[in-house]
Amino acid sequence: MSELLFQKFDEKIGLSEEEKNLSRSFFIPKKLRRKQYLLQEGDVCKHVAFVEKGLLRSFTVNDKGHEHITQFAFEGHWIADQFSFLTGEPSEYNIEALEDCELLLLSKQAEDAMLERIPKFERYFRILLQNNLIATQKRLVSSLSQTAEERYNELISWCPDTLPNRLPQHMLASYLGITPETLSRIRKKKAQGTRDKVQEP
Repeated sequence: MSELLFQKFDEKIGLSEEEKNLSRSFFIPKKLRRKQYLLQEGDVCKHVAFVEKGLLRSFTVNDKGHEHITQFAFEGHWIADQFSFLTGEPSEYNIEALEDCELLLLSKQAEDAMLERIPKFERYFRILLQNNLIATQKRLVSSLSQTAEERYNELISWCPDTLPNRLPQHMLASYLGITPETLSRIRKKKAQGTRDKVQEP
């Protein structure tokens, strides 16, 4: 199990070596090839996944066949349909690997056992859920009140510099709720502004 997961644990809670060794037993390593699905619409989400390596997306498809991307998850992030995971109801989401991925999966049964054996994880997962709620609310507000350019700037302010280059433009546009043409104009404008700044004496 990678040190990245323990690094993320240590950012929120302090684990002893004994607790770290015990926590390893609850996770299942999983590899996905690019374009493979971790979850498909209509299936129950049986695991939450921690991304050790790679990039995934969560998305829905409407009646007209148009995709709406709700989340990207890259190294150090978690991804799942939490509603389906917690309730056992069929998922309305698809989760697809955009790159070859290495994941650590945690089932509901394993999570419950881990919380019982290592109570510190109650705080860790509570913080994750709180952060997810905050992010969801911020995204809702931004979709209602921000311009397309403001939404793009906000995205690149928190994601790694390399992430936009790892994503096809139409997927990035789908996540932002804009057309690929609008995104292309925004990125061109931003690139021009950067060049102008560099050329200033």
